[in-house]
Amino acid sequence: MSQCRIAPSILSADFARLGEEVRDVIDAGADWIHFDVMDNHFVPNLTVGPLVLQAIRPHTKAPIDVHLMVEPVDAIVPAFAKAGADIITFHCEATRHIDRTLQLIRDHGCKSGLVFSPATPLSYLDHVMDKIDVILLMSVNPGFGGQSFIESSLDKIRAVRERCDRYFEETGRRIMIEVDGGIKPSNIAEVAKAGADTFVAGSAVFGAGDKAGYARVIADMRAQVEAID
Repeated sequence: MSQCRIAPSILSADFARLGEEVRDVIDAGADWIHFDVMDNHFVPNLTVGPLVLQAIRPHTKAPIDVHLMVEPVDAIVPAFAKAGADIITFHCEATRHIDRTLQLIRDHGCKSGLVFSPATPLSYLDHVMDKIDVILLMSVNPGFGGQSFIESSLDKIRAVRERCDRYFEETGRRIMIEVDGGIKPSNIAEVAKAGADTFVAGSAVFGAGDKAGYARVIADMRAQVEAID
C-alpha cells in the first residue's frame, strides 16, 4: 500500500473548540481534515457551511476535504472554494450535470470528486474519470456520524480499485479512493486490502478524548495498513 491518508471528520469533533481540535488532530498525525456539509434536505441532518471552513482554515495547512451532502451543489461550490477548500466532493444524485459540476470545482482551483452512497451505481463514473481526482465511497448511509461499517462496501471498493487501476494503465494518472463510514483500527486493514488509500474516521479518532488519544488511534490505524504490505 503506497498511500495511507487518514482524514478525521470534524463531524465528531468538539465544535466548542473546533480550531483547537483541528490543530490537535493534525499534530497527532492526520493527513487531511474531512469537512462534512449537510443541508437537512439531501440528508436528514444540518451541519456547517463556508463560514466555519473559513474560520478553521488558518488553523492548519493540511488539505481540507469538503464533502458536500447538499442539493443543488453548483451554487455553493464557489463559496467553499473561496473559504479555503482543497478538495470538494459531491454526491452523484445531487446535480443534473455531473461533468459540469466537476469542471466547476476544478475551475475554482480545487481537486474534484464524486461520492457514492451504498446503493449508488458505479456507472456514474463511465464518462467523467478524466475530471475526477477522488472517488469517495460511503460505507454507511450519509447523514450521521457513528454508524457501523456496511460489509458489502468492500466489494464496491474492489470494483472501484479495478476501474482506477485500468485508468492508470491507460493514462498514467492516479485517482484517490476514499472510504467514509465506520472506519476504525479493527477494520481499516480490510478496507485497505480492498483498494482504498484514504480513510475518513470520525468517532474512532475524536472519541479517543484528547490529543494523545488521537495520536494513538491514528498511529494504530496507519500501522494496521502498513502491516498488510
